[in-house]
Amino acid sequence: MDFCYLFVTYNRIMSIFITKNIQTNNMKKEVRIKEPVRIRTKRLSNGCESIYLDIYMDGRRRYEFLKLYIIPEHTRTDKDLNQSTMKLASAVKAQRIIELQNGVYGFNHQQEKKDIMLIDYIKYLADKDIEKTSRKVSMYTLIYHLQHYDKMGIRLRQVDKKYILGFVEYLKTATQKHCKSVKNISANTQVHYYKVFHHCLNSAVIDEIITSNPMDKIKNEEKPKRRRTERAFLTIDELKILSQTDFHNATLKKAFLFSCFCGLRHSDIVALTWGNLKKGKVGKMELHMTQQKTQEILSLPLSKEALKQLPVRGKVPDTEKVFKGLISLGRTNEILPKWAAKAGIQKHITFHSARHTHATMMITLGADLYTVSKLLGHTNIQTTQIYAKIVDESKEKAIDLIPDIT
Repeated sequence: MDFCYLFVTYNRIMSIFITKNIQTNNMKKEVRIKEPVRIRTKRLSNGCESIYLDIYMDGRRRYEFLKLYIIPEHTRTDKDLNQSTMKLASAVKAQRIIELQNGVYGFNHQQEKKDIMLIDYIKYLADKDIEKTSRKVSMYTLIYHLQHYDKMGIRLRQVDKKYILGFVEYLKTATQKHCKSVKNISANTQVHYYKVFHHCLNSAVIDEIITSNPMDKIKNEEKPKRRRTERAFLTIDELKILSQTDFHNATLKKAFLFSCFCGLRHSDIVALTWGNLKKGKVGKMELHMTQQKTQEILSLPLSKEALKQLPVRGKVPDTEKVFKGLISLGRTNEILPKWAAKAGIQKHITFHSARHTHATMMITLGADLYTVSKLLGHTNIQTTQIYAKIVDESKEKAIDLIPDIT
């Protein structure tokens, strides 16, 4: 929706609220403005402020955290970035005002709760994220598969155990979206979509559209199962060879190598803007951004090798994407193995292999688990411990290569 339209409509609606709050005392009129939606902030331990909406309607108060953050202002760039963030927060506020006026926000009407379709509700949840986050993409991909599974559609309140088990069976033979060749989705991706579906139904319980989550009735043996997959990563020597091997997609090559040297996920590489890169207190280039997957703030210094992979900026604004024109992740993962094969590397690499490469490289070079965990933006150090195990296994294999000498 156009921001200008939002603000114009917002002003009209606010004039209604203001009019309702005009009180006459003798010949004097007192105007009391009581906004139903207010922008507030919550200070975080890292010095940033989390922006949220304080929504009050019909005697009930609720809070909506926007996953938007105000950062400490050290430079002019920081100030400009905060101004842009507040404009976005104001646009969301305006949209919520409109939704409250129209009776849409939160599905307050009983008839809406009764009749809302499953797909429409998931779209509602997805569109609460104004920007294109990984969560929003996951929800829309879930919608894609639900529409292929059930072409007729179903009301949210009609979703039951039988419907869910049928969807689990569908996922076993479902093919990837936006993939050039017909390829089934992996077992781990099936688990991911199942969890996204579960989250959506939990939200429906919170919104009082359904009384309980039908997925809670699914037995463990009936749920999709993860498969333990080998985390493909490149050794330092392989990374050196790959960087020296020609690749027809120069932007993708730089983006992949940049990820190898800093550990960013594909979704964060896509979202990365020049405004996310700035000089730190000691003059070293640093990266500051909100991670698309976790919505956690990530701050990390960039190595010289990482900086070498950045394209020439030119005279572009801070909002410009660093790696413009990247192809889809599905297509990316189809062609990366061909680049590796051309370099003589017999490994099936994906874009996420770059993140694995960075983690194992840091541990191999002696970085402690806590530091690597912070560099990767992990919220749980147990996730990082997986890479330590991989390095230990590699060391054991290396020891086994020592031939009999005596």
